[in-house]
Amino acid sequence: MNNTDPASGYQTYNPPPSPDHSARNQNTARRTALTICTIADIAASLLGLWIVLYLLDANQANPFVEFVHGAADWLSGWAQDIFTMDTEGLRIVLNYGLPAAIYLLIGHGIAARINRA
Repeated sequence: MNNTDPASGYQTYNPPPSPDHSARNQNTARRTALTICTIADIAASLLGLWIVLYLLDANQANPFVEFVHGAADWLSGWAQDIFTMDTEGLRIVLNYGLPAAIYLLIGHGIAARINRA
């Protein structure tokens, strides 16, 4: 490649890309991927915790149980009543477990793709 400036006839100097810039981009990508994984893990954990609390017949009037149930309902609102079986426990496991699995798959898949880029 010819780096000659046509106006002056002198060669111009084009420095190579800074290694700091590349490392900084890679570090930012890793942090972004870690954030996405963490959010997906928290969402799936809340859903899993609600399943466990329900199956163990936790006190529904307890503020912590109410919080977990509300968060799980919000996170799985799009998947409510996909499965409508007679066994209540199995219905809860499937209707809250499916969104948990999807959040994990999508979150970790996006994070893996970001880390590869």
